[in-house]
Amino acid sequence: MDLVPALEEPLKQPLKSVLGPATAKVMAEHLGLHTVGDLLHHYPRRYEERGQLTHLADLPMDEHVTVVAQVADARLHSFASAKAPRGKGQRLEVTITDGSGRIQLVFFGNGVHKPHKELLPGTRAMFAGKVSVFNRRLQLAHPAYELLRGDGEEAVETWAGALIPIYPATAKLESWKIGKAVQTVLPSAQEALDPLPDSLREGRGLLPLPEALLKIHRPHTKADIADARARLKWDEAFVLQVALARRRHADTQLPAVPRAAKPDGVLTAFDDRLPFTLTEGQQKVSEEIFDDLATDHPMHRLLQGEVGSGKTLVALRAMLAVVDAGGQAAMLAPTEVLAQQHHRSITEMMGELAEGGMLGGAEHATKVVLLTGSMGAAARRHALLDLATGEAGIVIGTHALIEDKVQFHDLGLVVVDEQHRFGVEQRDALRGKGKQPPHLLVMTATPIPRTVAMTVFGDLETSVLDQLPAGRSPIASHVVPAADKPHFLARAWERVREEVAGGHQAYVVCPRIGDEEDDPKKAKKSPEAEAEAEKRPPLAVLDVADQLARGPLQGLKVEVLHGRMHPDDKDAVMRRFAAGETDVLVATTVIEVGVNVPNATAMVIMDADRFGVSQLHQLRGRVGRGSAPGLCLLVTEMPEASAARQRLNAVASTLDGFELSRIDLEQRREGDVLGQAQSGARSSLRVLAVIEDEEVIAEARQEAAALVAADPELQRLPGLRTALDALLDEEREQYLEKG
Repeated sequence: MDLVPALEEPLKQPLKSVLGPATAKVMAEHLGLHTVGDLLHHYPRRYEERGQLTHLADLPMDEHVTVVAQVADARLHSFASAKAPRGKGQRLEVTITDGSGRIQLVFFGNGVHKPHKELLPGTRAMFAGKVSVFNRRLQLAHPAYELLRGDGEEAVETWAGALIPIYPATAKLESWKIGKAVQTVLPSAQEALDPLPDSLREGRGLLPLPEALLKIHRPHTKADIADARARLKWDEAFVLQVALARRRHADTQLPAVPRAAKPDGVLTAFDDRLPFTLTEGQQKVSEEIFDDLATDHPMHRLLQGEVGSGKTLVALRAMLAVVDAGGQAAMLAPTEVLAQQHHRSITEMMGELAEGGMLGGAEHATKVVLLTGSMGAAARRHALLDLATGEAGIVIGTHALIEDKVQFHDLGLVVVDEQHRFGVEQRDALRGKGKQPPHLLVMTATPIPRTVAMTVFGDLETSVLDQLPAGRSPIASHVVPAADKPHFLARAWERVREEVAGGHQAYVVCPRIGDEEDDPKKAKKSPEAEAEAEKRPPLAVLDVADQLARGPLQGLKVEVLHGRMHPDDKDAVMRRFAAGETDVLVATTVIEVGVNVPNATAMVIMDADRFGVSQLHQLRGRVGRGSAPGLCLLVTEMPEASAARQRLNAVASTLDGFELSRIDLEQRREGDVLGQAQSGARSSLRVLAVIEDEEVIAEARQEAAALVAADPELQRLPGLRTALDALLDEEREQYLEKG
């Protein structure tokens, strides 16, 4: 590997005199910055203009922010408290403004003296702290600040440009300190090795890397920032796409056993007994999968589709095709509830075809076994034997399938449900159980926009199911503003009673279980804790179930379901609910995926603002699964103007999961999405936004594929190899190889 000495230099040792060991330590521990190169690639989040002020009106709650503003007034108050009983406690309240809004800063105790002297009305400064709410007003408690005198030697030098870079910071290290550290290492940018091939860079008119680094940290104009970002976006998109293209290339070199579907086996028998015809989409996707299975290198396919679009049926047909070809198929589910649910629905769909080797089993039948961690010893022994002898063509299980004891006779296909819930090591361990690498089908019900799929699952071919099967009903969704309009909440419980009276059932979903012990550490009252006290904890299943059973849903049969229950109890609760013996199920998100009770028509989601957009969409997909229309009520106490309410309004306004996932991404940025799916991407995407930069990603993918086809080892591009090594440190390299 080509070392880049200047950029590889650790921030800790040689630069002691420059950064200081304390700063270097905070950078390593809190920002993941270890070398000069890491620091140079820690780009400003945005820029403040000297003459302009930030928008205090748009500050996000609970986030660490840096603002530039002017002190409007400052007042010192005395108060009595446990620590200062004789009214000797001191609180400094400083109001700052930027023209768009005002926010209060609070300092307590001994911390009031310095700001009281320095933060005089008219003073401009940068302030950094966490936004909280106290007495229904936004505030920053004990913010760090840096005065912007603008005439002192140091201030002029540090903020030489008119544009002040604001860096992603932490409570331990403010933006301006990071800015000073960057200034120290900026000369090293001249030695940065360029990962882009010259032909590509020149052909697209992109800046050389050293110049781009200089302009992103020390821009003189807005055009500098735009040019630098355009260049650095290409780096991120291209290096990531090269990593994925190399992995696709490597996969095509692996051998696999072709598993071609037979015309008159268990698959044909299964299709003949289906009481409905497949949708056009299901037929098309099935053909794509069958074509892949028939090739002699492993299939890597992502099957994504809306909740209820029939992915399980498509996956089952793929598994039956493999059984026909003499192999076995394994389906990996993230929870026991889901594994049991899949096992139940698959054996029901197959009927006597799932009774291979049993009396009454059909001619082409195979055995479908379930394997989970909580099974009894005898049942488990039996299942393991069926897998080892090949008696069982299909196995459905949780991560218990991955244990060393589990041996397959001839594993031909692995189906992974809800891919983002599995670690790569787990998938890899299961794939290692085949004599040759098995084919892999990954399913997800979280619709992923095309660009995200290209960035995260760029090594997988993608199939999309976007039609709902006939007979599915629409779901009406409404936001219930419980704080503004309490009578709306009362009406929500009436609606639940109406659904039950009509012979249907309902879910009530809460963010928390409610049996957690209070953490004594959190009980200490700090200024921040006082501010936080206004925010109540999320509603809990056990409390809400109790209140409903004694209050608005009195007389109905209410049960609870959550992840910490014993698996047998969970299964019993689900069976009673599926059988219609329970009217209302109060649950956590354990019901988010795969739970299928067509008679459940209503869902009330409490504290809906505490769930992500895709999670709400997933949860909502549990109702409207039969012929009766579904109803989903999103209960929130957030005010109308808040971002959380806008998010809920978006969920209520559309049932299109792909549209929602775009909204979700635009609001959250992609760190979460990429972080779930690919460890390497979270820290690698700094300026690339997967929704906005669709074209860059698509073009980078084409360029990367052509480059890797011509030079898989990247022999002629040392700069690109170095960038790949940085993106794919050893852990991520394994991650990509195993994925």
